[in-house]
Amino acid sequence: MAKKKQEDPPKGSPAWMATFSDLMNLLLCFFVLLFAMSTIDEVAQEQIVASFSQTFSVFDKGASAIGDGMLISNGTSQLSELDEFINSTGKLDDGEIVDENVADAVTAAQEQLEEAQMEESEELAEKIQEAVDEKDMGKEIDIEITSQYVQLTLKGALLFDSGSTLLKDEAKPVLDQVGLILERYAEGTIEIEGHTDNVPMSGAKYSNNNELSSGRALSVFDYLLSVTNLDPANVKHSGRGEYVPVADNSTAEGRTRNRRVEIKIYNSLSAY
Repeated sequence: MAKKKQEDPPKGSPAWMATFSDLMNLLLCFFVLLFAMSTIDEVAQEQIVASFSQTFSVFDKGASAIGDGMLISNGTSQLSELDEFINSTGKLDDGEIVDENVADAVTAAQEQLEEAQMEESEELAEKIQEAVDEKDMGKEIDIEITSQYVQLTLKGALLFDSGSTLLKDEAKPVLDQVGLILERYAEGTIEIEGHTDNVPMSGAKYSNNNELSSGRALSVFDYLLSVTNLDPANVKHSGRGEYVPVADNSTAEGRTRNRRVEIKIYNSLSAY
């Protein structure tokens, strides 16, 4: 039987090699693309992050803003973190605003926070004013408000003798009522500040007005803690000396007004 003639092998590369080459080319392109994405320009990255922050308005702890800025969160305490959001969102490292839309959003957020804080202070002041009027202490206690706190001002002449940090006996019933107000309405930080006029100290226990104002603030602090259940960690005291006058020190009336103790009750939306 005659033998069949053996066929010559096909010319060129095997078929598997072409498929393998295409696969390698695709993988090379893929990794080049990944490398390009990983070396994005830093400024461009900041702008992208700011754009997402503006679009989704994401706050820490899950709060967010939608519509015209209505806040959604798990509590009013989220508003106290808005300052941090305002200071970081939509800004580059040098403080430059990325675009006008972000600047407008920041301004609107600041205004919204300010309004919410002022409303909180007004409600707190109204409750405190009712308690003051109920005890007929309007002449002893002046009430002022800011968006951060409600301030109770006690006249220095009511609390102390000249050059002294020892509380007068007649001042203690007033401070007892102040303590009840603080226990009932103070939810955050309480700050006690002592203030004096600008008359230099002479021949007294304290060498200057800074020491005197600090001693008076400490005396009020100690007394309030002795008659209340306030947490000392939430109560601060400081002496401001003669440096924050509320009246003209060139008159006797002005100096009398400047000798005072201020008690600031920070509202729940303040940063303190």
